[in-house]
Amino acid sequence: MATYLYRLGRLAFRRRRYVALIWVAILAAVGFGGLTGQGTSDGDLTMPGIESQKAYDLIQQRFPGAAADGASAQLVFVAPGGQQVTATDHRAAIEDTVHRLAGDAQVAGVADPFTSQAVSKDGTTAYATVSYKVTSDDLTDASRTALDKAADQARAEGLTVEMGGSALDGGDGPSGVSEGIGIAVAAVVLLVTFGSMAAAGMPLLTAIIGAAASLFGILLLGHPLGLTSDTLTLGMMLGLAVGIDYALFVISRYREERARGRSPQEAAGTAVGTAGSAVVFAGLTVVIALAGLSVVGIPTLTKMGLAAAGAVSVAVLVALTIVPALLGFWPNAVLSRRVRKGPRTSRPARLLPGREHRRGTDAEVTPRGRENHSAGPDRKKENLGTRWARFVLRRPVVVLLFGVLGLGALAVPVSQLHLGMPGDEALSTSTTQRRAYDDLAKGFGPGFNGPLTIVVDAKGAPDAKASVDRISARIGETEGIVSVSQPSFDKAGDTAIFSATPSTSPTDAKTRTVVTTVRDHRPEIESGTSATFEVTGTTALNIDVAAKVQSALVPYLSVVVGLAIVLLLVVFRSVLVPVKAALGFVLSVLAALGLVVLVFQQGHLAGLLGVQQTGPIMSLMPIFMVGIVFGLAMDYEVFLLSRMREAHAHGEDAGQAVVSGFRHSARVVVAAALIMIAVFSGFIEEKGSMIKMIGFGLAAAVLLDAFVVRMAVVPAVLALLGKKAWWLPRWLDRFLPHVDIEGAALSRHGAEEDTPEAGPALHEAAPAHR
Repeated sequence: MATYLYRLGRLAFRRRRYVALIWVAILAAVGFGGLTGQGTSDGDLTMPGIESQKAYDLIQQRFPGAAADGASAQLVFVAPGGQQVTATDHRAAIEDTVHRLAGDAQVAGVADPFTSQAVSKDGTTAYATVSYKVTSDDLTDASRTALDKAADQARAEGLTVEMGGSALDGGDGPSGVSEGIGIAVAAVVLLVTFGSMAAAGMPLLTAIIGAAASLFGILLLGHPLGLTSDTLTLGMMLGLAVGIDYALFVISRYREERARGRSPQEAAGTAVGTAGSAVVFAGLTVVIALAGLSVVGIPTLTKMGLAAAGAVSVAVLVALTIVPALLGFWPNAVLSRRVRKGPRTSRPARLLPGREHRRGTDAEVTPRGRENHSAGPDRKKENLGTRWARFVLRRPVVVLLFGVLGLGALAVPVSQLHLGMPGDEALSTSTTQRRAYDDLAKGFGPGFNGPLTIVVDAKGAPDAKASVDRISARIGETEGIVSVSQPSFDKAGDTAIFSATPSTSPTDAKTRTVVTTVRDHRPEIESGTSATFEVTGTTALNIDVAAKVQSALVPYLSVVVGLAIVLLLVVFRSVLVPVKAALGFVLSVLAALGLVVLVFQQGHLAGLLGVQQTGPIMSLMPIFMVGIVFGLAMDYEVFLLSRMREAHAHGEDAGQAVVSGFRHSARVVVAAALIMIAVFSGFIEEKGSMIKMIGFGLAAAVLLDAFVVRMAVVPAVLALLGKKAWWLPRWLDRFLPHVDIEGAALSRHGAEEDTPEAGPALHEAAPAHR
């Protein structure tokens, strides 16, 4: 692996103009297709195998057009000062609004609240439902403007008017603010890490190129494949985060190789061969975790996972090709100013980022030098990463206990995790959708916003109407149901639909109990009717989705963790290291989920994050977060452990290998983690509930995984295991393929290049671009 990537890095460096032209052509083609395409779609949530989906499919079959995909809007009218909406002036204003909306070309129909029984019992509230011929994505600006104007005209008559519905859902893609925040913080971190504007700017440039390619690709495929705006945002989020990190690791290794006296081309090849190998396997773990979401059996989740996996794959390709090509254009620009101006032969170790190598610590050149790293004179010049590693090696039990117990305490709230699909009630009170939700709940009861839809199949019943009436009456008698509507029959007269309104809100645990009770008493309710019924609707669907996700979480985790353990077994040629990595991931992801529950479900510090309403955690969020966090956790594991493995493979003992790994990788891993935290935290400001939760959850997970698990728990465990950490049975060693992530096959090239003749002057390559 290292040899092939080494050749790829040299080729990209040497043929940099061709590489640049190829990527420009790719961006132009994908960008043109994405910008001229139809963009993302509404992406209806489908869930094969659950009762809600079966009922929905039956409605589509027996009531063609009843479950159409057209957008809808609800205008909620509230009379001022406790007055009645049926008063002459108010009624006239509402009817005039209905008449104006009905004339829009994209409107299929408007339900008059006074003829459709859409007035509250106290007469203070009414609502009109607007049905459109097209989806929300296809609504024109003129139609949206007409809706706003109609509401404003009713407000001018003294009514309070709020709006909700899917017609208001357009334009929830990336706002650009989140990405800007992440990039700005990343720029500062990179500048501090590298001490060079060019070195700080190159990872940002390559990450933007990769994210742009992913963005245009998702836009191009969005409508044909039914990709949603959430998919677009997640692709941007991951593309930026991993794109910056992957380029960061390659450039850092390039600077290190230049400090060892290698030519720019050789340094680029070695950087791609070593750090690039870690990038490939780290990216592969992320792709496995995201693509593994397809085993859950939720089409929407599968599409989101595959799209995000595609964005990560693009980031890997960019790091392996564009980064060495740009290094070919500006081979010396990524070095610090002090290094470029200073003599190349004096104190070469000072050329490394963060001044990590000092005189007497050129242990990379020979194993013997590394073995003597612990000599007294060098200890006073060790960097912070080295000093931390030695501290952990001295007190591994204390560090391990603090890390594990702390993460365990944060994970406790997971035991109270309640899954659901928050709707408009989770939006800010500054939005009209949230105010419309509250007005409807106040005027018609909490359960009005989430009625159950009952579909009765009486095809085999001798008297379909009598059977439907009997089932309707029995469901209406169920505790927790306050009302049922009149049944509506299909053309054949053997299938009916009616709604049952619970007494509690859609996200209330009591509503879940009502749905479960109706379903559990199905035999008694159907008894003597020769008919069957199914329960669906938004509330029932959310309950079914939550149940399916919970049941799929353990199998999904088993598959992904199993595949990753095998992959890490091949990479590090150790039995215990992959197991330790998997257990560390479980700790960090449970702790992160615990923080999500604390904030978004229990409301602690919710105000600081702009969370207006607490409630259940979105059903798809935990399993999607598990997939992403697992991949990112393996990123840091691979980057950190690869340097330890490299040191161990070159003759260092287990303890010294840990120190060497931290000496070379700690600062870069910390920088990469801070960048990811910044990128993910920026998405907390997005409007979408799922994106907000995932942004917070991923930021918390990276913080805990990078700084607690990988920086504390991992070295503590390795210190306790000693040389056993790298143990591998002989039979398994013969069986496993050799991928050479530590670049042992490149040592021959390094030996040749480390001669004085092989170490050209600092300014030898591309003099026109100094």
